[in-house]
Amino acid sequence: MSKNPPTPSITADYAQRVTDDLSANRTEQERVRAELARLQDELVRLEESEQVLTKMQEVLGTTPKQTAKKGKGSKTAAVPAARRSNGKTAAGKTGTTTGRKTSKKAASPKKPGEPTWLELATAHLTAQSEPKSAAEVSSALTEAHPERAVQVTVVRNTLEQGVAQGLFVRSKQGRSVFYSPAVAVSAQSGS
Repeated sequence: MSKNPPTPSITADYAQRVTDDLSANRTEQERVRAELARLQDELVRLEESEQVLTKMQEVLGTTPKQTAKKGKGSKTAAVPAARRSNGKTAAGKTGTTTGRKTSKKAASPKKPGEPTWLELATAHLTAQSEPKSAAEVSSALTEAHPERAVQVTVVRNTLEQGVAQGLFVRSKQGRSVFYSPAVAVSAQSGS
């Protein structure tokens, strides 16, 4: 008789793996909960700091119009809190904080008396003898108005707005889209 050491059964092997995976999962959950609590605390501190800085800015009289509007009318967004096995939220917080999205790009707003993008695009297209793409209109407006930040997407949206209002006509040539003034198209078709 040969003596073979007993081999663990497949079920016991799987049971051990499941136990190990479950333990690793619980450890990871605790790590994420701690990180979430830390981030929520940091967010609360940043929001409180923002409020103090906004009040200081108001007292100094240097409040930009945009900041004052956002501070008064911001919406409250619910931030889900981590669940604990005992039903409490992470760090004893309610899970709601105020969320604000701010753009880091400094847009060049239209100054009083300056023409709108729609007016500029209309003037440019009516001076042209053939349809132009949004990129062509954008580059022409960049050359004509270097003091304003011209973006192709803004010009494209403006041109589409003009199409919706009946000011421009959109034509496709392959994958390209071209715009022309509606008046010129109707005058050509009427001849």
